[in-house]
Amino acid sequence: MRAVTIEEPARQVPLYGEYEVVVLGGGPAGIVAAASSARAGRKTLLIERYGFLGGMGTAAGVTNFCGLHGNVYGEHRRLVQGMASELLARIDRLGGLNTPHLILGKVFAQAYDTAAYKIAADELLASHKVHILFHALGAGVVMGDNSRIDALLVETKAGRQAVRSDIFIDCSGDGDLAVWAGAPFEIGDAHGHPLYPSMMLRLNGIDPARAGEAWRTIPQLMEKAIAAGTHRFPRKSAIVRPQKSGIEWRVNFTQVAREDGHAINGVEPDDLTRGEIEGRKQALAAYEFLRSTVPGFEKSYIVDLPPQLGIRETRRITGGYQLSGEDVLGCASFEDSIGVNGWPIEAHVPGDVVFTFPPIPESRGYNELPYRMLVPEGVENLLVAGRCASMTHEGQSAARVSGACFAMGEAAGSAAALALSGNRIPREIPIEKLQETLKQQGAFIGRDQMVPEGL
Repeated sequence: MRAVTIEEPARQVPLYGEYEVVVLGGGPAGIVAAASSARAGRKTLLIERYGFLGGMGTAAGVTNFCGLHGNVYGEHRRLVQGMASELLARIDRLGGLNTPHLILGKVFAQAYDTAAYKIAADELLASHKVHILFHALGAGVVMGDNSRIDALLVETKAGRQAVRSDIFIDCSGDGDLAVWAGAPFEIGDAHGHPLYPSMMLRLNGIDPARAGEAWRTIPQLMEKAIAAGTHRFPRKSAIVRPQKSGIEWRVNFTQVAREDGHAINGVEPDDLTRGEIEGRKQALAAYEFLRSTVPGFEKSYIVDLPPQLGIRETRRITGGYQLSGEDVLGCASFEDSIGVNGWPIEAHVPGDVVFTFPPIPESRGYNELPYRMLVPEGVENLLVAGRCASMTHEGQSAARVSGACFAMGEAAGSAAALALSGNRIPREIPIEKLQETLKQQGAFIGRDQMVPEGL
């Protein structure tokens, strides 16, 4: 019988460096966490598995910021400010930021160019003197005393290396660092099933005049194709919208599942492998439908399939508080608020996407995000920000988007710097001081603040 494990020989791991703050993962949360920590004067390293930043926004081709805005008593307002505003201004100066557009007539989202996002993120981190290590995949941790992480292990082209830090921030999206350190976590709904992933694609060669507002007519064209038996679609709610240049559109008709119909699990290697292949098949089918059916798409072609499948949910770390679906729909407030989320519950159910909003226009349209959701149980020198923060399945389906991730990341980076300045562990920092710091940095935390004006 074959052994189910092998024994790895002990080895001495080279020390790459020692820092005050180390951030794992360069998505929206990781970008602003690292920039915020470094802005406060802390020696900060950002570690990213790819050779560019942006997380799912670039690596999975999302090309759309959700959650920056909210519907506040019937008025559309830009809510997420602070470090996110600096990043968006840089994207805009590169000509890569589109005008916000309405989703379902209720809340704004904002498209961007992925190349501009990558460059702007590089520039943002350079301006704040963040150290960056690209092409480094987190592989494990070495624990010290008192439930503290001593070092993060990474795999690089130079082999395995170790990085020491006083405080670590897990912005990996999958909660990798936190899980290696022993923090408790959950996956998916009550049955362990996460949100369905998608494979995005971008098309070029569209005739803008003929295409017009094609997103309004495509649902009817899909229904006709299904009735005629010419096409089948993995899900009903399709995303087909123009980028800043009208000849380029982003497309998502996809919903990637296992053979049993449940969602691909983004932390299972075999699932990911099958999901990547199936996602590309679905993307090709979507393109063929658009080219053959929708006016203006006749001469279109696929200009980009992203480096990876778009993962929405894997592990969610258990912290001092789990943001819930009830918190989202009830526009909850918290004494330890460090930011806000204006995005609704976005449930990716079998064959469809179902949005559930707080009452409009009766409600303020956003919930606050408590600091406790960034503080995992059982690990002293660790914070968690982004889609793997402490949330329920329903809460995560809303606050996993880039707007809330920016807010969480800025709070985590600022909290790490504050903890170091007071020789404290992250869970013991004075919340009022963190809140005041975030306000001074231009962040909107909701509590005791006026809602920002305009878009």
